[in-house]
Order: sequence, then C-alpha cells, then structure tokens
Amino acid sequence: MYSLIGERTLLRFDISDRNALPEYLYTRRSALAAVHMLAVDRDGVVRKNSRTAKELSSALLGGYFKVPLPSLNKDTKFVVAAFDFPSHTMTLEKAYLAPSDEPISSQQLKSLLILAALAGLLLMPLVFNAAFYRVLHEQFVLWHSLLTISLLSTIFVSSGLVVVLLDPAAMTLSWMTTVIFGLTVASGAMFTRSFIECEYMHPLLRRALLYCAVWAVLLSTSHAAFPFVGRSFQSTVYTAAFAPIIVVFVLSISYALRRGSRAAKFQLIGYAPMIVVGLVRLLTGVLPWLPSSDAMLLFYAGCVFEVLFTTLGVADRFMAIRRQRDHARFEADMLERLSERDPLTGLLNRRAIERSFKTFRNEGYMALAVLDLDHFKSINDRYGHVVGDAVLKAAAEALHADKNVQAFRIGGEEFVLLAHGKPKDAHSRAERRRQAISAIVANAVPGLDGPVTASMGMVLAPPYSDMSFTELYDEADKLLYAAKQAGRNRVIFATAQRAQNNVCLTDGNPGEHSAANVNHMLPTTMTGRI
Repeated sequence: MYSLIGERTLLRFDISDRNALPEYLYTRRSALAAVHMLAVDRDGVVRKNSRTAKELSSALLGGYFKVPLPSLNKDTKFVVAAFDFPSHTMTLEKAYLAPSDEPISSQQLKSLLILAALAGLLLMPLVFNAAFYRVLHEQFVLWHSLLTISLLSTIFVSSGLVVVLLDPAAMTLSWMTTVIFGLTVASGAMFTRSFIECEYMHPLLRRALLYCAVWAVLLSTSHAAFPFVGRSFQSTVYTAAFAPIIVVFVLSISYALRRGSRAAKFQLIGYAPMIVVGLVRLLTGVLPWLPSSDAMLLFYAGCVFEVLFTTLGVADRFMAIRRQRDHARFEADMLERLSERDPLTGLLNRRAIERSFKTFRNEGYMALAVLDLDHFKSINDRYGHVVGDAVLKAAAEALHADKNVQAFRIGGEEFVLLAHGKPKDAHSRAERRRQAISAIVANAVPGLDGPVTASMGMVLAPPYSDMSFTELYDEADKLLYAAKQAGRNRVIFATAQRAQNNVCLTDGNPGEHSAANVNHMLPTTMTGRI
C-alpha cells in the first residue's frame, strides 16, 4: 500500500534484464511538484535526471506521462524514482519502466482509431440536437449537447488522441481532466433534471440535482486549482465527495421509474455503465486496501451507451413533446375556428371576416353586401324563437349555396356576403342568393303566413380599391338602410366611393325605374321583383 504522507515518495525498480535496459519511466498523470530519476550502479555510482512538473511530457498511452531515465549500463543495479509532493496514489501504483519511447504500436494505433471513431460518434448527437432545438426550444437539448461535448472532451484529453494532435504538457492535461470531469457530472445532473418529465420527478430531487451540478463544478475546479492543500488525504476526500451525487442520480431515476417515466428508462440504460464507473472510482479511491482504478475501458463503453440510448431518449422525448404541441395547436386551431363560427347557422362570423378580409379581396371577391331579413322581429313575436331560429338556419342555407359567395352572420337577422368575380357577376351572384331566401325558407319552415324576404345594400369594390372592411361595411350598411326606406325586399348597390359614385336600386317590378338619393351617392336604376 502506497502512502502520500511526507514531501517525497521513493520507488525502487530492480534491473533484472541487462539485455533490454529501460529508457523511460511511465506512470499515471496527477498533480506533483517534480520527479527525480536516479540510476545506481553496483559500484555505488549514481546518475541523476530530474524534471519539474512543467517539464513532464505526456505519453501516447492515454492518461500517462513519461520521464527519461539517466543513462543505464550493464552494471546498473536499480533505478529509484523520487516523486515530490505526489497527490494521488495511482501515480505511485501505476509506475513502470519501459525500454524505449517507440512510435505508436499497431495495438495503440487500433485503440486510437477506435477512440477516434467513438469521438466521431459523439458528434452525431450534436447534429441531432441542433435540429431538435430549432423545432423545440427545450433546455434538456442544450444540456445533452453540453454533456456530449464534455464526454467528447474527456475522451480526447484522457486518451492519446490529444498527444498525437497537440502534445500538451502532462500537468496541463492533469488539471484539464479534473475540470472536464466535473463539467461532465454537472451537465449530466442538469440534463437529468430537465429531461425527466416534471410529473414524474419529485421536487426535492429536482432541486437536489441542481445542487449536485453546482457541487460537482466547485469540487473539480477547486481540486484542480489547489491540488496540494490537503495532499495526503485530498484525493480521497475529493473522490468521496462525489458519493452524494451518485446517490441523488440513483434516487432520481429510481423514483421516476416507479412513477412510470418513459425518459427515465432511457437514462437507466444509458447511464448504467457511467454509474458503475463512478462506483469503481469511488470505492477504489476511498478504501485504502483496494488499488486505485479509473475504469477507463468501462468509461469508454459507457460513452457508447450514453450516446446511443440517451440520444434515443432525446429523440423519443422530442417526438412526445412534438405530438403534445401539435395536439395543443390543433385544439387551439379548433377553438379559434369555433370562435369564428356562428353556433346557430354554422356561418362564419364578423371576427372571421375581419381577420381574413384582405385574403378574400386578394382572391377576387369584389363585392360586399349587407343583408337583413325583413320584419324578422314579427316572426319571433308571432311564431316564437324556435321558428325564428329555423328561419335563420334556412336563410343561411340559401346564402351559402354558391361556392363563389361567402356568407357571414353578423348578428340577429343581419348577414354579410362577399361575392367573387367581376362587379357585374358578383352583383348577380349576391342577388340570386338574396332572392333564394324566400323559396328555401318556405320549404324548410312550413306554416308561415307569407314569404320571408330580405333587403340588401351592396358595394362593388374593384381590385384597385383599397377600402377596408369597416369602410365597405359602412357604405353597404347605408345602402341597406336606403333599401328598407324604399320599401324593403330589394337591393341597392353602388360602386365603392373612392372608385365611382354610381348607385342602382333594384326592387320588385322588372323594367320600372326610379331615383333614390343615398347620401353622397348618385341615383341610377331600379329593377326586378321576385
């Protein structure tokens, strides 16, 4: 068992093979002050080679650094490695001598290629997340991206890939590994907090995951920045401090699973290897009789599981949220459509025509007419509101029978028509709808003592007219009032004021002409009785 007590720790390596003398010391990276290598010959001659922490080089073997040995010969009896202020027992436990600093072996090349492929695989969730986030601005997508970047960075820094590409100093990689590990744990906690459905996560556990994220960042940054504050016990305390985070992770996923969370199922599979890695590191780092282990192979396997299953979980959650939002939008659209429909007649109402008036105009609806059933109040008073409602439904059916005429119920017995086509055609279509009311009402509501007629004021608005619905409605309403004053059961129409001031009055006698003054409009003809 290795101890960190004392400022310097010595390791002795006996030289047994004189034919293959070692040239380098290899061991795991961790914070320290310096490494001194001493070669001791049989005759007592000592040769020394020292490296400060800043001078230590990274090895191609992932997570290791190397120190060149003093020159050895066949008389060298043993080599002593002296570590000044070592901060982790793993640096002492994993130390060994190697014969040479050879180029990458075929086995190392295979390992690096596998890690490079794994790193490439970790890039795919980032592409998917970018697409997901464009559609749904959900926090868990961002946290999953940060988690993926942290895992990618861990693989890059803890393996030989970073040495091949950048070759940074060993101690730089040491503190970077610590900080990135804290960020990985923190982003994993925040991802779990935002990914598991709110209804399946206990509020206290959700709050605890936030505290775990903050705690992980504080632990890793402080340990990386001040590795020698409590050197003899700091690594053990640092490792043990992650135990509550693992407990909260397990409790959160277990609680969500019991409540029926679908997202938690994906996390259970994806995080299982990572939780095992955490437990291995925790137990070997805290229990003094167990050799320290970072379980890197299991960690790499855990990355694969996390990428595959958590990304599948994100996609599944994305589809679930998408379905929920689509359903909500469908319901909202339905409610909006219902709010634009008259419940009695099924016609669109004033809100609908005001919202879509420009669209109708652009589609070629050139005429706007305001129509009112004649003496409708007397029908309600004489036959009752049930019969009155039946009359309104029948009138709506008559007005809505032509696909080139859009009918709207404004209120009571008042309707608005939008007629499609050139002014002459639009006028004819609207007038046919008005004249059809009497026959359809008589057929639908038998027993009335006379025909139900309607008066109508119509404004013909050419395409170049830019009058709004309110302006056209006001003009048509004035014409409707004039039609009632002229004796009802007729239509008075005019070209829109901004275009041309011509007015026509049509009543019951074909070929009969009379004049009608409609405010500012000039009178013209009056034709036709049903």
